[in-house]
Amino acid sequence: MPWNDSGGIFDIDTKDRQIETLQAQMTSQEFWQDALAANQVVQKLKSLKNIAEPWHRHEARIKEIKEFFQISEGESVEFLSTIASDLAKLSQDLERLEFYTLFSGEFDKNSAILSINAGAGGTESCDWASMLLRMYTRWAQAQGFDVTITDILPGEEAGIKNVTIIIKGDYAYGYLVAEVGVHRLVRISPFDANKRRHTSFASVDVIPEVEQDIDIEIKPEEISLDLFRAGGKGGQHVNTTDSAVRITHIPTGIVVQCQNERSQHQNKMVAMGILKSRLYELERRKQEDKVSADYDKKQRIEWGSQIRSYVLHPYNMVKDHRTEFETGDANGTLDGKIDGFIEAYLRMAKTRKKT
Repeated sequence: MPWNDSGGIFDIDTKDRQIETLQAQMTSQEFWQDALAANQVVQKLKSLKNIAEPWHRHEARIKEIKEFFQISEGESVEFLSTIASDLAKLSQDLERLEFYTLFSGEFDKNSAILSINAGAGGTESCDWASMLLRMYTRWAQAQGFDVTITDILPGEEAGIKNVTIIIKGDYAYGYLVAEVGVHRLVRISPFDANKRRHTSFASVDVIPEVEQDIDIEIKPEEISLDLFRAGGKGGQHVNTTDSAVRITHIPTGIVVQCQNERSQHQNKMVAMGILKSRLYELERRKQEDKVSADYDKKQRIEWGSQIRSYVLHPYNMVKDHRTEFETGDANGTLDGKIDGFIEAYLRMAKTRKKT
């Protein structure tokens, strides 16, 4: 019997029935008359197959290994060793696949838009924000994800005041939703001539990147478009033309910027995509009975509000205050090794949903 998590994302029996229904729809002569609707069905079918097919492959492997065991009596040591090796590999693959049962949200499979904002602490916090950017970039690259900086504001002396990046890859949002909140750093300041200990704060926000064809209407009169000259790296072109784009959504006050691409048109496309994702997330949170003020109101980025503390002095430790998961390998964590924190949070979140 295929895996079943009581109606969740890995209820494979239900997924199989949904696949059959969608495949039947695609055989209709009228299917492609509405290209937008047809493409949505195709994407849905692809998503369902990506969930169901690995489970069916592993189910077939289990059956095959079981049959080998039944005929293994009297076989050579080499034959038994091959079965044991296949079983060990299957066990590892199943553990990896079981982890995906922790993803149960509608948009967990999507790419992620991650924003980091320096908090109280001036240059210290700007430097801390840049350290977090490096941490998430290293983590994403280790996962095989693509990372694109769409907007970045450097600090006055060092680091960054804020940055927005798009992390593209399956389940990027499902992973990174665990990172939303205030992150606290304790260390001996490299900017303090007296080598005193400082505490810095930065906030991390993550939303799913939504599909371009998702039904979010943005009227031209609801947005204000500003063009400006991009700064930072990018060569002569990026510094001599007004290619950077800032879009303000007037009804909600949401502001998005993009200065990464070389052309104004490309920057506008990316910025509109981010705006659409932010508006969709706003509506989704409203539907979850969270009032709009909860979304607009930013948690104070200071002492007492942190979800995780990174201590580099007087000892090395990183501790998540929600799950109590901790490690003494602070440098490894800052180098992108955050899987333990993510898994602990996702398992806690799944347990809470069941209770």
